Amino acid sequence: MKFLLEVDLDGMEPGEDTVRELGRILRYWGGNLHHYDLKPGDGSDVYDSAYREVGRWSVTGDAGA
Repeated sequence: MKFLLEVDLDGMEPGEDTVRELGRILRYWGGNLHHYDLKPGDGSDVYDSAYREVGRWSVTGDAGA
């Protein structure tokens, strides 16, 4: 089983602090993972602080692996 997180940093507005924004995204989504079973097929879109879709996380593979 794999946990995949993809965030498109190129999609952020010029002048944004990408390091700070990525840190916020990681804290926010990491803190919300307890709401999911984390089994293959689970996933969700990832949004930045301006509520723009910037990526996705997902769980893939065999749950028994």
